[in-house]
Amino acid sequence: MLQKSDPRNDTIKIYIDGQIVPRENAKVSVFDSVVQGGDAVWEGLRVYNGRVFGLQEHLDRLFDSAHIMRFTGIPARENVRAAIRKTLETNDMHDGVHIRLTLTRGKKITSGMDPRLNQAGCCLIVLAEHKPPVYPESISLRTSSIRRNSPMSVDSKIHHNNLINNILAKIEANDAGADAGLMLDKDGFVSEANGVNVFVIRRGEVRTPYADYCLPGITRAKVLALCAEHNIPCREARISVSEFYVADEVFTTGTMGELTRVHAVDGRDIINKHEISVLDSVKTIFREATEREGVRIEDL
Repeated sequence: MLQKSDPRNDTIKIYIDGQIVPRENAKVSVFDSVVQGGDAVWEGLRVYNGRVFGLQEHLDRLFDSAHIMRFTGIPARENVRAAIRKTLETNDMHDGVHIRLTLTRGKKITSGMDPRLNQAGCCLIVLAEHKPPVYPESISLRTSSIRRNSPMSVDSKIHHNNLINNILAKIEANDAGADAGLMLDKDGFVSEANGVNVFVIRRGEVRTPYADYCLPGITRAKVLALCAEHNIPCREARISVSEFYVADEVFTTGTMGELTRVHAVDGRDIINKHEISVLDSVKTIFREATEREGVRIEDL
């Protein structure tokens, strides 16, 4: 497994619906919508040296997703920020921290699918863990038979908790001995991996699939912006699996794993046919961004 248990997390405190509780008491009702139907939205954030990186962008997406899902009783943005601060300060966390921020539709008056049964407002969960980037120096990908959700069914722009599409692809990757599943769209072009966005580099140009089927990740957007800022050619494109095989470099992006090199796709080694690594440059400028950007915990 890519992730391991950290004993420092055995005694963490978790924010649930206005209360800070010990890990062993961190529970939601069996009537909560996240239990009843995966009816919730979420974000993953990182804390670097006392700063929450990309906070505004993550909160924008959280509230956008909640609005699309027509949640009611949504907490104010300042209340979410305060809950994050309270959780981090209670746990004395400042660096090397991953936050799983979840907003459920809330508790139902009785079991059922109808959102009108939710009459208590949303439930906010802030789970902060000591967790450095979960990926090793490089990973392998295996193309999955599971196609990424189309906007005709469930739009990936909604950052929702129903991750069955991704989980099935991850199971296939596990069975194939790969670290992650590479997911295609309905036309056979690459969309993303099961839990991260993907990029290819060829002849100095950085490309990533259009966000038609994939989640337009916050780290993905940051990489595109940093490349443009530093005059590194970059663009979105339709990219086939074969183009991944012959790329000079392939990498993934995501809050959980940051920027991670891919050394093989479907058993084909990724061979850099040029002396210079563009990925190393991108990783350096991304790391520099994490060191200077973000909202200080005391300013939440």
